[in-house]
Amino acid sequence: MSYVRSVLQPGEKVIMIGRLSWIVYHRAIFLLVVGIILIVLARIFWGETVVILIMAALFGALTIVSAFQGWFVRWTTEIAVTDRRVIYKRGFINRHTIEMNMDKVASVDVDQSVLGRLLNYGTVTVQGTGMSFEPLRRIESPLSLRNAIIAK
Repeated sequence: MSYVRSVLQPGEKVIMIGRLSWIVYHRAIFLLVVGIILIVLARIFWGETVVILIMAALFGALTIVSAFQGWFVRWTTEIAVTDRRVIYKRGFINRHTIEMNMDKVASVDVDQSVLGRLLNYGTVTVQGTGMSFEPLRRIESPLSLRNAIIAK
């Protein structure tokens, strides 16, 4: 059972489930591309040697570890907008949660870089009266999340 489902109050309805963007895999993608380029260059300049096999194994392992880390972070992060509050949870064993009642939300800021606009991800900051969420980074469809929060 997800954290969000376990903390819903009686009669509370989930309006939107937010999630981290696929961009959390950026390290794995970078390592994969660099590994392929190095293997191709090594094959061109040295031919088939043990160096190519070692590089392939090293970058393959680094890519897999990095992809698993990105998947795990994405899997253990939950963002939900209900009709009563905004809920953010990250972590598995070491859990960090923030909840803010909708009547306490003062504004919602969205920051997107050029790449973020092209790939539809960004940073969402929920400002409240007296407190604010930590910036929620690499959020998929940040404008939709903002609209779900401010549309009371």
